Amino acid sequence: MEQMLKLIEEDATLTPAELAVMLSKEEGDIKKMIAELEEKGVILGRRAIIDWERAGKEQITALIEVKVMPQRDDGFDKIAERICQNPEIKSLHLMSGGFDFCVIIEGKTMKEVAFFVARKLATIDAVTATATHFVLKTYKDKGVIYGTPKKDMREALVL
Repeated sequence: MEQMLKLIEEDATLTPAELAVMLSKEEGDIKKMIAELEEKGVILGRRAIIDWERAGKEQITALIEVKVMPQRDDGFDKIAERICQNPEIKSLHLMSGGFDFCVIIEGKTMKEVAFFVARKLATIDAVTATATHFVLKTYKDKGVIYGTPKKDMREALVL
């Protein structure tokens, strides 16, 4: 199962038939395993990684460090639930160090991101401090290197 998950994580376009060949299993078994993993919440979704800069879309990505006062009995979870309600947020992580959360958002402009922080994030009662960092260029994301097309490293098979 772990091998199948790694293959799907690396290339979500693989079909059950392709996975079956790669894993020496029956296609029906693969379909059943995928359905079970989706139902259990192990497979949460499948997405393409887009280089939006190459696609011509202007957007700003920001990493926001957030310090909070944890809630009695709920710790960080209730605060995280509240922060996650904002559609601008692409990722939210609880982290160690000087700040408690790492929030990654996307916006059209720096001003839009600044307004998000000032009007939606900093106004949450438990939030005590924020620090915003703007992404200037992406070199690698989710294991994919940006900027150069992926080369096919497979060798030709002669029969």
